[in-house]
Amino acid sequence: MHPRNKHKHGYNFESLVVALPSLSKFTTVTPRGDTSIDFSNKVAVKTLNKALLKHHYNIEHWDIADEFLCPPVPGRADYIHAIADLLADDLDIKTTKITGLDIGTGANVIYPLLGCAEYKWQFIGTDVNLKAVKSAQTICSANNLNVKLRHQVEPRSTFKHIISATDTLSFSMCNPPFHSSEQAAQAGTARKWKNLKKVPPKTLNFGGHAPELWCEGGELRFIKNMIAESKLYSQQCGWFTSLVSNKDNLQPLKKALNKVTPLEVKVIKMAQGQKQSRFLAWSFMTQAQRQALHK
Repeated sequence: MHPRNKHKHGYNFESLVVALPSLSKFTTVTPRGDTSIDFSNKVAVKTLNKALLKHHYNIEHWDIADEFLCPPVPGRADYIHAIADLLADDLDIKTTKITGLDIGTGANVIYPLLGCAEYKWQFIGTDVNLKAVKSAQTICSANNLNVKLRHQVEPRSTFKHIISATDTLSFSMCNPPFHSSEQAAQAGTARKWKNLKKVPPKTLNFGGHAPELWCEGGELRFIKNMIAESKLYSQQCGWFTSLVSNKDNLQPLKKALNKVTPLEVKVIKMAQGQKQSRFLAWSFMTQAQRQALHK
């Protein structure tokens, strides 16, 4: 994990239970003698998230409906810290007013929560699901966070209807839906249950709903659309970024970027244990222009 990631040494359940006593009823001792929870239990996972957000990030109020995705906090934090490193090549991130756009912020609004807590960034969060936007707004209002939530009324668009003529953004970020169909998402969910050595429920729902888990064409088409649309906002955003779950998608995405001719393209690698992940970053500005964006 990233050196600044607060979860790089694992979970300290003793401290987490002190922060959120209700977590104690979900803790168990593994055969190796370690304290853990049953990660196939959605209520246990959500309670763990509440404890992590409260203990490490001073987020006192966080909750989501069962239909929505419950995000793994450590991995989400890595993306935030890696973006901070990207910005630090241009700016003093401790003194510069930084505003990020989170595309598909979800009901859990996890990236803005972490970015606000760790770096005092401002955010615009957007989602196609109005119920998710309202959930995110409830969380941000309850915690008095500087996050503006905007509903994306056109599901095939990324920045259109969201970035106004007066907006200037330090970066955009996105964790795009991975699967290309509902059937593929269900198969992925079934694999998760198998890895946990659990019998899946009939609904095969491990958390999350359609816009969070799949879209037509999967992540490749989603990011290609984002790349094409980013050109229209090239002078309003310093860095455009997106997670890329499938490394095989990098080559076709680089070809898509060649068509819009950004000045810089970077692939930032991240690692959580045995898992390798990455995000793609591109900018239509010179370093001097990105710096001027913040003056």
